Amino acid sequence: MPASLASDFKLLQKLWRDAPTRRVLPNGLTVIQQRDPAATVASVQVWVKTGSIHEQQHLGAGLSHYLEHLLFKGTERREGREISTEVQAHGGYINAYTSFERTVYYIDIPAEHAPVAVDILGDAVLHSTLPADEVEREKQVILREIDMGLDDPDLRLWQSLFETVYRTNSYREPIIGHRDVFAAVDRDALVDYYRNRYVPNNIVLVVTGGFDTAAIDAAIEQHWGKAPRRRLAPVILPVEPTALAPRVQHLEEDVEIVRGALAWTIPGLTHPDAATLDVLAMILGNGDSSLLWEAIREKARLVHSIDVTSWNPGDHGLFYLSFICDLDERDKTLAAIPRELRRIEKKGFTAGQVRKAVRQLVVGEINGRKTVAGRASRLGVAEVVAGDMLFTQGYFERLKRITPASLRRALRTYLLDGHSTTVTLTPKAPAAVSTNAPAAISTTSDAGLVREQLANGTRLLLQPDSRLPNLHFRLLCLGGGAFEPTDQRGTTALMATLLARDTAKRSAAQVAGAIESVGGSLSPVFGNNTFGLSVEVLPGDVDLALDLLAEAALKPTFTKDSFEIERDAQIADLQQDVDDIVTIGRKQLRKRFFGSHPLAVDAHGEVDHLRTVKPRDLVTLHRRLMVGSNVVLSVAGDFNAKTLAPKLRMLLRRFKKAALASSSPTLDHPAEVGDFVEIQPRQQAVVFQGYLGPGVCSEDFHVAEVADELFSGMSSRLFERVREEKGLAYYVRSSRVVSLDSGMFYFYAGTAPGKETEVLKEIELEIARMARGRITKAELTRCQTRLCAGRRMGLQSNGSRAMHVALNELYGQPLDDGSDFEARINAVTIKSLAAFARRYLKRDACTQVVVRP
Repeated sequence: MPASLASDFKLLQKLWRDAPTRRVLPNGLTVIQQRDPAATVASVQVWVKTGSIHEQQHLGAGLSHYLEHLLFKGTERREGREISTEVQAHGGYINAYTSFERTVYYIDIPAEHAPVAVDILGDAVLHSTLPADEVEREKQVILREIDMGLDDPDLRLWQSLFETVYRTNSYREPIIGHRDVFAAVDRDALVDYYRNRYVPNNIVLVVTGGFDTAAIDAAIEQHWGKAPRRRLAPVILPVEPTALAPRVQHLEEDVEIVRGALAWTIPGLTHPDAATLDVLAMILGNGDSSLLWEAIREKARLVHSIDVTSWNPGDHGLFYLSFICDLDERDKTLAAIPRELRRIEKKGFTAGQVRKAVRQLVVGEINGRKTVAGRASRLGVAEVVAGDMLFTQGYFERLKRITPASLRRALRTYLLDGHSTTVTLTPKAPAAVSTNAPAAISTTSDAGLVREQLANGTRLLLQPDSRLPNLHFRLLCLGGGAFEPTDQRGTTALMATLLARDTAKRSAAQVAGAIESVGGSLSPVFGNNTFGLSVEVLPGDVDLALDLLAEAALKPTFTKDSFEIERDAQIADLQQDVDDIVTIGRKQLRKRFFGSHPLAVDAHGEVDHLRTVKPRDLVTLHRRLMVGSNVVLSVAGDFNAKTLAPKLRMLLRRFKKAALASSSPTLDHPAEVGDFVEIQPRQQAVVFQGYLGPGVCSEDFHVAEVADELFSGMSSRLFERVREEKGLAYYVRSSRVVSLDSGMFYFYAGTAPGKETEVLKEIELEIARMARGRITKAELTRCQTRLCAGRRMGLQSNGSRAMHVALNELYGQPLDDGSDFEARINAVTIKSLAAFARRYLKRDACTQVVVRP
C-alpha cells in the first residue's frame, strides 16, 4: 500500500479509537452508544428494521411510510401536538424517513436533554395509538405528497427505472405506495402491520454525542427495556430473475430537458466486490475529473451533467449512471456511454486513479462524522444494513486490496458482460424556454476566533479545532444581483462556477484532478448577496489547497470552452426549474414582488440574459468584485495558526487594494400588489403570499427569525390547522428572501386544486392572530428555544463555522455572535411580534400568487 494511503488509514484509526458500545436488552432491543464528551448536542435515532419491501400482502400500499407519518400523532401518555411541542421546548429537532428496508425516527437535541429524546421516541415508536381521525387526515396529506411526486420529473424517472429493472423484486414498488393501493388502505391493516413489525427485537436504538451515560442508560431501561419481546414473522422477498437482454424505456412527457439513467444489477453491501464497485463508480463518474465527466461532458459536450453511483442497500443493488442533456443529444449520449466504457476497459486503470478514489472514500468517512447525527447514521447503517457494527473497519480493509486489475474485472463482469436498463424522461417536443420562466493590520481574538485585517482591506478569520482531521477554507465576497448589470442576471453565479475551473497555471481537468486526487473538494459558492470559493482537505494537504485557492481567486482564465459548458449547464438548471411547480410559483412571486430590485431574480439568473453573456463580461465583473476590501478568508478546522497564518497573509496580500461600489436599492413596498394566478398542467396547486420583510442588518431581523419559526415546523399553529386538523395541504410554512437592508417575508403551501382559498384564509387568520397579540407564551418560548438550539446544531462542521463567521464579517455583524444572537432572540416578545405583523404583514400590501391546474 502506498505511503500516502497508509497515512490516510491512520487518520481513520484515530476516528475508530473511541469504539461504540453495543448491547442487546433481554427484550431483543439492540442499543448502540458512542459518547463524545466535547459535543454539546446529541442524536438519538431509532432504526426499525422494516420498510416498503416488508409489507407482504400489502406490498405497494406504502404502509411503512404511512406509519412514519402517524407515529407522532399521539400515544397513551401524550397528545400528538405535545410530542413536537415538547421536543422543540427542549431545543430539539424531530423527524423521520422511510426507505426500502428501514424506517428511522430521530431527534437531534442539546446534550443535556438527550434522555428526553429517549423518552419521547420510546413512547412514540412503541406506544402510538394511531388515532382513527389522524389516520384519515394523514391519508389526505399523503395523497397530496403522492401528487407532488407525480409533478416531480426526477422522482418519475427513478420510479420508472426501478419498475423497468425489477420485474418481481419488491424494490419495484414505490416506498410511498401506488396512489390507488394506498387510498384503499384502512386502519386495521395499518395497526396490524405496526403490531407485527414494531417490536423491540426488530429495533436498533443509537445514541451519539455529549450525553450523560448513566442518565441515558436509565432512560433506556425505563422507556424501552420494559416493552415485551414479541413474535417476529420472517418476510420472504422474491428473487429477481437474471435479465436476459437489455431493457430500454423512453418516456415522453411535458418536461424541458432530458433526464436519463442507465443501471446494472450488482451484489449487495456485504459482497466482496462491493468496495471495488464503489471505487469503480467514483473513478467513472464522481467529480469533475472523473472519466465519464471528462469524456462525455467536457470533451464530447453531450451532457450538462453525468454521475455514477454504486447503490447496494441489502443483499443486492444497482450500479447506475444518471445524466441530463438536451433533446438532440440524447441518442448520441446513449451511444457514447457504452462505447466509452469499452474504451476504458481496454485501456485499464492506473494506480493513481485507485489512490484518488480511496482517498475520496476516506475523506467521505471523515466528513460523515462532522455531526453527531452523521455518526449515529453511520452506526445505524452498519448495524441494520450490513449486520455488523464494525462493518466500516472491514470495508476499509477491503479497500486496501483493490488494484487496477480488480477494477477492470469488475467493469467487465458487472457492466460490459451484464445487461443494462436504460430509462429516459424526454420532452415531447424540442426543449424550449417556457414563457413563464423568469425570463494597517489589526488583530482581535474571542473564544478561539481570531480576526485580522490587512492593509489592502482583506480580512482573515481563523477558528482552530483539532477534534476532526479536516480543514475548511471559505473565501467569500459580496456579490449577486446588486452588482450585476440589469441585463446580465446570473453572471455572479456563472463567474463563481468558472473560478473553480481553468486558471493561468492549470486547466479545468488539472484543477479537478489535483483536488480530487487528495479526496478534497473545490467548489463555487454563490447566493443572493455573496459569492466565493470553498476548499476542504485533510490537514496534510493544506499547501495544495492554498495553491488552488490562490489560482482560482486571482488567476482565473474564463476559457471559451469552459465558459460555454458551464453557461449551458446553468441554463439547463433553469430549464429544469420550469418542471417544478413550487419553483415556478416562487419565481413568479419574486418577479412580481421585487420588480426592478435585484432580488426579483434568484442567483442563477435568467436564461435570456445568460445567452448573451460573454467571457469578457465575467472578466469585468471579477476585476470589480475580487478586490481587497471585498475579500474575507475564513478558515476552520485542524491547523496550527502559527504556521498557517503567514501563508494565508501572503495569499491575501496579492489582492488589489480598492474600494467596492454597491448600488443595492432600498425596497419600501412590493412592486406589484394584488392577486395573481398562474396556470400550469400539474396535479397539485401551490399558493404564495409575499409581504415586505426586514433585511439582515435591520433591527427587526431577529423578530423576523422568531416569526418565521412560529409559522413553520410541525408544531406551529399554522401547520396544525392547515395540515393536521383540516388536511388541506401537505406542506405549509413561511420563508424569506433577504438582502442587507430589506427583503420579502412570504408564505407558501401545496394543496389540492379547489382548496386554494381555504388555505390562504388560514394563513391570513394566523397573521391576524399574531397582530392581535394572541401568540401564547409557550409558543414564543418554543420558538426561541428551537432557534437557539438550531444555531448550535447548525454550526457543528468546520464548513458551517467558516461560512457563518465569513457572512457575519461581510454583513458587519458580530463574529462570535452566539450569545448576542440568543440575547436578541430571547428579547423578542409577544408585543414585538404583534408590532412586526402590523408593520410588515399587511394584506393590502401583499403580492399573492396561486399556481394551479
